[in-house]
Amino acid sequence: MAALLRALIFTLVPLILIFATILRLLYGGGSYYPDLSTTPLLSEDRLEVALQSNEPIGNVAVSRDGRIFFTIHPESRPDQNKLMEWKGNAAVPYPSAQMQKTLFQAVLGLVVDQQNRLWTIDHGIHGLGTARLSAFDLGSGRLVHDYVFPSEIAQPGSFLQDLQVDSKGGTVYIADASIIRRNPAIVVYDVEKKTAHRVLESDPSVYPQDWIIRNPIKEMVFFEGLIALKPGVDGIALDRQDEWLYYAAMAHGGLYRVRTADLRNRQLSPAELSGRIELFSRKPLSDGLLADRTGTLYITDVEHGSVMRVGPDKKLQTVIRSSRIRWADGLSLGPDGTIYLADSALPHLTLQTRSHMHSQAPYTIFRFKP
Repeated sequence: MAALLRALIFTLVPLILIFATILRLLYGGGSYYPDLSTTPLLSEDRLEVALQSNEPIGNVAVSRDGRIFFTIHPESRPDQNKLMEWKGNAAVPYPSAQMQKTLFQAVLGLVVDQQNRLWTIDHGIHGLGTARLSAFDLGSGRLVHDYVFPSEIAQPGSFLQDLQVDSKGGTVYIADASIIRRNPAIVVYDVEKKTAHRVLESDPSVYPQDWIIRNPIKEMVFFEGLIALKPGVDGIALDRQDEWLYYAAMAHGGLYRVRTADLRNRQLSPAELSGRIELFSRKPLSDGLLADRTGTLYITDVEHGSVMRVGPDKKLQTVIRSSRIRWADGLSLGPDGTIYLADSALPHLTLQTRSHMHSQAPYTIFRFKP
């Protein structure tokens, strides 16, 4: 028996070491990113609380008449409602609790288009379940568009988690951060034809660089450093003319853009499309991205609890910074120019127990007017 046990140990230990080495090579390691912060343009007291939730917040979207919608973060493993509207100082399920039971698995990204429709993207538990794109008419609350992605688009290990819709409501652009599969891409979806295709798969502009995210709550490394959080393309934004799609991988130092006409052109080879990408500016390690009506881009800094901006001059500036922001996540533009910021407090969610998450409540959506 002792000889058998020794044989098992001598067999298993090398296998475990080999597995750990592979994990670290694929998902671990990295360097620290420089702090690109500048003196904030706004004082911290300009940061207002828009709403607070007992459940962890994912992303936020504000309609043209000021209605606020948000998701409950899938990393918190919500067992009830996942898409909410803030009404009368309370969060209520949208469009109904009954509909959510069959519609959503892991809904995260959301945006309101110019046709007054609320679009949501559900990554389907990293592509292992049903990845889904849905749209609701905000006037009636009806589901007006519904599409389930095939496995070649929402691949096992994918992470479809942020989206933008063009001004005509005809094309949806979706970021696949692909944290597990490590094959990030942008998905282009034709609303009328109900067809989707992946572009820029694993292009250096959408792929993470070797940075370790240092958040004030914790460094985003796990299992004794074997795995570090290094998402690919995460934030995306459209300019007001629908000409350029701006995008950024979270663990990457570059903010890029590419013409939407090129993304839709399926005649371009991957090499030809990559050749049309432009490096727009430097950026912090980021999550949410927003283009305002003047062409200024706002981008969150997940390491320093701040929102930065970059204009046509490509000069990066800190707009507002606060120790109250635990993880600067999604951004949305209100009808009066106010910017809404979803604070997902992600370090309190990832691989944490539900009791720990509840102990860190409330979770906040902030707002400020630049």
